[in-house]
Amino acid sequence: MITPKIQDDAIDTDLSTVLRSLHLKITPKRLALLDILMNESAYLSPEEIWHRMKKQFRRIGLPTIYRNLEELSERDIISKVTHPNRQLYYYFCANRSHHHHFVCLSCRKVEDINFCALDELRKEVKRKHNGKVISHILQVNGYCRNCLNLNKEEG
Repeated sequence: MITPKIQDDAIDTDLSTVLRSLHLKITPKRLALLDILMNESAYLSPEEIWHRMKKQFRRIGLPTIYRNLEELSERDIISKVTHPNRQLYYYFCANRSHHHHFVCLSCRKVEDINFCALDELRKEVKRKHNGKVISHILQVNGYCRNCLNLNKEEG
């Protein structure tokens, strides 16, 4: 499990261990990208990450960001957030157990949902379609309590 940022040295060690265990090269850019995502409670676009990283690495290209985000998400270090506008965003989730996410479309906050109906879905697919579920993706989009309250106050 990757822990939230406490000290730079501790984070680098933890992330280095995780990256090494997944046979990923440990690079300053990859560590910086993870650090950006770890210190955000909202999802970020590749472009937002790129703009932040350009402050530290002048010569970093957007393709490098995309490649690293894809590698990290394929290995479940970070999560993809699919926005209704069909753009992909990325989020660091420290929860390593199986769960899903609730995504606020207003403030972009991502919260864990510790509920999964996979067993029921498997049974339904088997019963109705005589099929077999191999994997699933569930993301719930909506508005968080804070954004709903703000809309009530403004409206």
